[in-house]
Amino acid sequence: MLSADVIVIGLGSMGGAAANALAQRGLSVLGLERFWPSHDRGSAHGGTRIIRQSYYEGVEYVPLLLRAYEGWRRLEEQSEQKIVTLTGGIYIGDPEEETFTGALRSARQWNLPHEVLSSAEITGRFPAMRPAESALGLFEANAGFVNPERTTAANIQVATQHGARLHFGEAVRSWTATRGGGVEVVTDHGTYGADRLVVAPGAWSAQLLGEVGAPVASERQVMYWFEPGYSPGRPAFEDYAVGRQPVFIERTNGNDQVYGFPIADGPGGGIKIGFFHEERPTDPDAIDREVLPFEVARMQSRALELFPHLTGRLIDAKTCLYPSSPDDHFMIGLHPEHSQVTVATGFGGHGFKFVPVVGEIAADLSTRGRTDLSIDLFALDRPALQD
Repeated sequence: MLSADVIVIGLGSMGGAAANALAQRGLSVLGLERFWPSHDRGSAHGGTRIIRQSYYEGVEYVPLLLRAYEGWRRLEEQSEQKIVTLTGGIYIGDPEEETFTGALRSARQWNLPHEVLSSAEITGRFPAMRPAESALGLFEANAGFVNPERTTAANIQVATQHGARLHFGEAVRSWTATRGGGVEVVTDHGTYGADRLVVAPGAWSAQLLGEVGAPVASERQVMYWFEPGYSPGRPAFEDYAVGRQPVFIERTNGNDQVYGFPIADGPGGGIKIGFFHEERPTDPDAIDREVLPFEVARMQSRALELFPHLTGRLIDAKTCLYPSSPDDHFMIGLHPEHSQVTVATGFGGHGFKFVPVVGEIAADLSTRGRTDLSIDLFALDRPALQD
């Protein structure tokens, strides 16, 4: 039976980062992934994921984001890949809407550089956007996006360089805690043993973590790329592209919150945009990956509220999965019954920006049983996760 110091189940965004962090600490690591490297079956694809620091979801996240930014740069250096693109970020909402007020609260509490812009000032600086007159925006220059496929590939690359053995196309069927304090993992291909286990199952949390993972609901999400309509008197290509247009989040006058990105792939590319939550629970093994015309029409209608000249064709649409907890906060900690097992799941639609620091936290918990980073918000026994 092949053995290791640590087995990592799931080599997507978080599991790949955990395998990398553990391997760099000198442990023997075995990683197991049911799909292929940088696959598109879960939550780590689509070309771009927002990174930002003025976090409206909670001031508690900001120290972890600052640590994650260090990790992004380190991963770029170690892998010699371009992963991070800073474009600036604008978070737009009514004066009392959490998209704006929460971002402002985080920026002020942690002394993050930022500007507050009126609706007219937003349009003056970013001509493609026309927010509602009542809207305010918080702009931070130190925001942008990372490439998710390159991120997972980079973690795989660096982990392998540090001795990790990573198996792809090998689905885990079960794991058990052994009497001696270790673990045993059964896959399609065999049985493996280790002293410790990290489970980063994403949308497959309930299948691989039982009751511990049961609170995680898999949501079907759609990402869309629309081509702007170019004509005299309308914004030019450059107004939608990296270099002028920032990443954005917007919710005004009670509409559905949207997020998106500038054109990042040159002329012929499109603005990427999506709803933050669509509340469509799904079985991750039976997700409907066909995007229907009514979905496209709904998204484009909503996009036009912010980008009135985004009238071109749909370039592409892709589905992904959000594995979300009931309160939309992450789930990170030691398994309540087996202290040799570390759980990292429930990252929903806002976890990717934390990939490097989640890998660090998982490695801390797996090797020391604790971390010096603040993760109380993500406790596995918090009331929101109980029935």
